[in-house]
Amino acid sequence: MGSGNPRSGERAPAMPRAYAVRGIALAVAMALAGFAGGAQAADSYAALRAQMRKLAERMEQLERRNRELEKEVVELKEGGAKAVQASAPARPPAQAPSSTATAAIEQRLKALEETQAQTDRSLSTERLSESEPELVTRLKALEYQTLSMQKQARQIEALEGISIGASLVGMVQRVDRKGAATGSAESRLNYRGDISVTLPGGSLGAAEGAIFTQLRFGQGNGVGLRPTFTSTPNTTTFEVAGVNDPDSSFAILAQAWYQLTVPLPLGGFKPYSRQRLVVNAGKIDPFVFFDQNAAADDETTRFVNNAFVHNPLLDSGRDVGVDAYGFTPGVRVAYLNEFDKARTWGASLGVFGSGPATNFTGSLGQPFVIGQLETSTRMINGLPGNYRLYAWRNGRAEDFDGSVAAHSGWGLSADQRVGDAFTLFARYGHRTGGRGTFDRALTVGSEIRGNAWSRAADAVGFAVGLLSTSSDYRNATADGTLIGYAASGSERVAELYYRYRFNDRVEITPDLQWIQRPGGDGSAPTATVIGLRARIGI
Repeated sequence: MGSGNPRSGERAPAMPRAYAVRGIALAVAMALAGFAGGAQAADSYAALRAQMRKLAERMEQLERRNRELEKEVVELKEGGAKAVQASAPARPPAQAPSSTATAAIEQRLKALEETQAQTDRSLSTERLSESEPELVTRLKALEYQTLSMQKQARQIEALEGISIGASLVGMVQRVDRKGAATGSAESRLNYRGDISVTLPGGSLGAAEGAIFTQLRFGQGNGVGLRPTFTSTPNTTTFEVAGVNDPDSSFAILAQAWYQLTVPLPLGGFKPYSRQRLVVNAGKIDPFVFFDQNAAADDETTRFVNNAFVHNPLLDSGRDVGVDAYGFTPGVRVAYLNEFDKARTWGASLGVFGSGPATNFTGSLGQPFVIGQLETSTRMINGLPGNYRLYAWRNGRAEDFDGSVAAHSGWGLSADQRVGDAFTLFARYGHRTGGRGTFDRALTVGSEIRGNAWSRAADAVGFAVGLLSTSSDYRNATADGTLIGYAASGSERVAELYYRYRFNDRVEITPDLQWIQRPGGDGSAPTATVIGLRARIGI
């Protein structure tokens, strides 16, 4: 309705509104009269008064009609109420319940009380019984399920941050008669297993810790070759030394170190941190943190010749300070900068035991020290690449004649993707101090994934390497009395493999290697090594 109509049975007074309209009209007339003058103003004022009278009459008519409508509505409401009362049936007078109805009600109340008592007794114990009400049985089953879920949630919470890795690698190799150390063709089988566990290491403010441990076990030393600079064509071999019973297999604690990751700047907002300080301390494999390479760093999945797994001067040349199994106590500190995601960089320094200190039997003096600068960038076609430059010094390395001396050198490691399935890698090492059998090493190669032949999880890898004989070694062997020949030139190594993946747990890898001029012996025939590697891992 309009503003003049009644609402909720009440009617607003009509005359005051008429007066208000008249007042407004009069005010408008006076205002207009103020702006006019003379006879024209008087005529306008008379006309406005006539209009005001007409409006007042019209308002009075509307108010009368409104009151009439209001009266009709009230009469309609009253008539409807009377009609409803007249049509309603007469209610019979209330009667008192009979004795039969009273007995039935009492019986039902008694049954309800007994059921309630039985429910209370059943809920007072955790044991299940066939005589229990169905409701109680279902409640207890629901409670057991809830408790079981809470237990599982606590177990999951306790395991949060724990990761486990395991792999088992077996390899069989055959070397031809020309390359065998025994002078005849031979074949060997070996296996190696690794189990690693990473645990949360607590926190210190914004810094977070982690604990890493690794167990290693295996049997078999692999095939023997004539003396070579590369030492072994099979880096997957592992066997605990000093075991009289060849049927025995023992595991060792390979690595056990603690890592603390500190976001920088100190006191900053951790989610916005793009810098980190990382500290590792314990029993460590130095190659986990130095001389890494995305295409040539894991003998269980890629190249197995030791010349391609790590920098030959450090590993095969024994400049790295590690025990007989490749591990040593030490500390590593690294700074990582990720302000520019397309070009991150970092610097790290490691100090590790050398000589007798590697197996905890000697002094920590004259350690193996290595420093590295690294960057990850997208330099070619927007694809990732990693470049590392490092230098080292080992205060207790070993010369080719077995004497202990300080060795030093520098090297670089690079890997670059140049296509969706094509990765190139290269390593170079240069010894600047100490007397070794070779003092320069260059290895290059590639890995191509099987996208082109619809086997994206497969890969084929090929690499070649040159290990240049050192001048000290050439001079020492010039007369042929020390090793039976005069060393010269470079040892040349090549390897080709195809990694075939059955599923996400099993891989089979045929492998072929060639070793020319082993140990810098120009008269030695080329050794050919054929192998097959199988890996199961999680």
